[in-house]
Amino acid sequence: MSRVGKLPIVLPKGIEAKIERDTIEFKDGKRSAKLDTLGHVNMAIDEGRVIFSPKDDTARSKAFWGTYRVLANNIVTGLIKGFEKKLEITGVGYRASVKGRVLELLLGYSHPINFVIPEGIEILVDKNVSLVVKGSDKQKVGQVAAEIRAFRPPEPYKGKGVRYADETILKKAGKTAKK
Repeated sequence: MSRVGKLPIVLPKGIEAKIERDTIEFKDGKRSAKLDTLGHVNMAIDEGRVIFSPKDDTARSKAFWGTYRVLANNIVTGLIKGFEKKLEITGVGYRASVKGRVLELLLGYSHPINFVIPEGIEILVDKNVSLVVKGSDKQKVGQVAAEIRAFRPPEPYKGKGVRYADETILKKAGKTAKK
């Protein structure tokens, strides 16, 4: 049995859930999010709790049981608190700024990189070198942060580039002069 799958999701005040066939929709006043289970699990709403159970006794159905429960819990958490990823830019002349719905990055290339901020994502820039990616969709927040980091991943000799705030870069020793 899935230890995660059998835990119910308690719906906080202001969050409504509605099940239609294989899709569950969560609403928080102005925002809503849907999760399509593709018929792999059974869902029920009972006294302000969402309960997931496997569709049948196969290993595939049991594997999806915990997965869809966690995905639904992430939607509820995103509607209540939201998710965020912090990035830091390291390097001389490397900086970022937000202009409308475009993130402009200067990362040592001959041209600035203009990244269009997706819908549902908010990017805050602090002191031109610290970025915070915020949103209610955990997958989208992580994907946007990974795309920004991919423009200039941290290099192993000086550590220049874009990195996650909690990421440690193992630096390599550079060349040494012969005597």
